[in-house]
Amino acid sequence: MDSDLQSDRSIRGQLREIKQPHQIALVLLALVLQRPKTWLLAHPEVHLTKAQTEQLEGLLQRLEAGEPLPYLLGIQEFFGLEFEVDPLVLIPRPETELLVETALTWLNTHPSARKGLDVGTGSGCIAISLVNNCPNLQMLATDLSATSLNVAQKNAKKHNTADRIKFVQCNLLPDNLQLVDLVCANLPYVPTKKLVAVNSLPWEPNLALDGGESGLDLIDELLQKAPAFVNKPGLVLLEIEETLGAQTLELAQRYFPDAEVSLHQDLAERNRMIRIELK
Repeated sequence: MDSDLQSDRSIRGQLREIKQPHQIALVLLALVLQRPKTWLLAHPEVHLTKAQTEQLEGLLQRLEAGEPLPYLLGIQEFFGLEFEVDPLVLIPRPETELLVETALTWLNTHPSARKGLDVGTGSGCIAISLVNNCPNLQMLATDLSATSLNVAQKNAKKHNTADRIKFVQCNLLPDNLQLVDLVCANLPYVPTKKLVAVNSLPWEPNLALDGGESGLDLIDELLQKAPAFVNKPGLVLLEIEETLGAQTLELAQRYFPDAEVSLHQDLAERNRMIRIELK
């Protein structure tokens, strides 16, 4: 047993005392002890030091106050990859994987389409996941926040994709944008009046959540501009707020009258994505 782990509170005892689901308790203990979860399960007799106990209690207080677990850990898994996250970027959600899956399916059937754009990249999870799974794909990833782009660039380096992703700070689109084959956008889409219902609002950046009074301010702006820079064949994918499916679909059909436009649901059967295909 490591001498620096000696204390009067064992791992087994901590797991019994923590008023959180077992897996969350185990993850926090793994963070404090800097050990894999499998190691902790194999060594339940190991005791925490006073400093480690205090660190754990501090993490639990933050968790019980509502702070999202990924911010405590500094990481979040998305599409089989581990992404660094902090309160400067939105936490990647599992439902956004629908957008990545749809894009990859289309790219696999269009081998000449290898120029993509990720608008509002945040942590970089969409662009990085696409490049990681599609050889020869080149992505341009934009974000208004310089601090978000810094996080995204760190994640790109972590996953050895930095050479195929260009990061640009701008409001939606850079100047002199060249034609692209694929556009992915997970823009702020929560109507301002609904922000109070977002559990993570006190911790996640408001800039990444607030979609304006209608929730469609940025999506509308992007859709107005998109026809000028999307190739044929081409694909535009937009993540949306679940109650705004009909309105977003109408916008997409207005700006892309000749495209095949459809509304898609996530695994929870909530309206989640607009798909616009140009042929």
